[in-house]
Amino acid sequence: MNVFEYQAKEAFRDNGIPTPRGVVIKSIEEVESAVNEISLPCVIKSQILRGGRGKLGLIKFVKTMEEAQKVAKELFASEYNVQILLIEEAVQMDKEVYLAVTVDPVTSKAMFIACAEGGVEIEILAKETPEKLITVQVDLAEGLGAYHINNLIFGLGLTGDIAKQFGAMARNLYKTFRACDANLAEINPVFITKDEKVIAGDGKLIIDDNSIPRQPKFPLMREYFDTQVEYEANVEGLPFLQFDGDICLMCAGAGLTTTVYDLVSDFGGTVATYAEFGGPNYTKAVRTMELVLQHPSKVILVITFGTIARADVMAQGLVDAIKIHKPSIPIVTCIRGTGEEEAFKILRDAGIEPLTNTEEAVQRAVDIAAGRV
Repeated sequence: MNVFEYQAKEAFRDNGIPTPRGVVIKSIEEVESAVNEISLPCVIKSQILRGGRGKLGLIKFVKTMEEAQKVAKELFASEYNVQILLIEEAVQMDKEVYLAVTVDPVTSKAMFIACAEGGVEIEILAKETPEKLITVQVDLAEGLGAYHINNLIFGLGLTGDIAKQFGAMARNLYKTFRACDANLAEINPVFITKDEKVIAGDGKLIIDDNSIPRQPKFPLMREYFDTQVEYEANVEGLPFLQFDGDICLMCAGAGLTTTVYDLVSDFGGTVATYAEFGGPNYTKAVRTMELVLQHPSKVILVITFGTIARADVMAQGLVDAIKIHKPSIPIVTCIRGTGEEEAFKILRDAGIEPLTNTEEAVQRAVDIAAGRV
């Protein structure tokens, strides 16, 4: 789960990392008091879950109250669904540095990544000039040692009090990384100011989804999602994706769903939504259908293969969902697995033809969406 910059910085501060002073606002009416609290000049930063905000014009430096009001209004009205702004003090920086802690998928160790050039797109830098990156791996069982920090400082060429402050920031970023069960804790850029202070200019924190119950500081928020239905699905624990096509997928499992998605594309169709209908959610047919019907589509395609997730339970749930929600669009099913004979009977009794071939089911859904059936 990716959290907003202001949330990442709250976690940074909790773990001893200095950040610029900032105030979070959610409406135009709050601009004046926030700017007065921070003082001018200041920076207005859109809180959205994507990178490249500066290039998109979603971070603005302002010198007057009138300018702040105008910029905030424009950002709230932008096409990027900005619902939160961070009003932050302007920092007189002299240099920018990149610093992050992530997980090395090959070694399963924590890995520091640092670069003397901050504010850059690190993916491009890693591809074009990888020699500029400094990496230091930390065994999670052994923990962080002084030599890890010294290797970072030496690699960046930092000296004196700046080196000492940066070392403390690196230690505290690792502390944040572990405390928040993070996959990534990133500061880009680290500001080194003209008066030789080391400050986290930006903040990115990605929490491991499996650890969210252990992280009450980061509850699911409506602002994380573009639509209300995506938010409701996530609160329900239902994996849900939204696209611009015609076919709604209710499938069991990521692997099967990927295969079905590819088949839809191969057969000339397009996907409108995907909702997980299997695994721990195989008894949630009524709620799943309620959610998927909130997004326009021309046909619902239900494809599952369950072992622990029983086919007969999913079939009965689907029939119950149809009775309750009365969808106006056709439903194509291919529900296989444990208890499938009973599942076929349940579907037939409800007037639904149970298909047994995935390709046939996908082709039929594509034909219905195209108006050929």
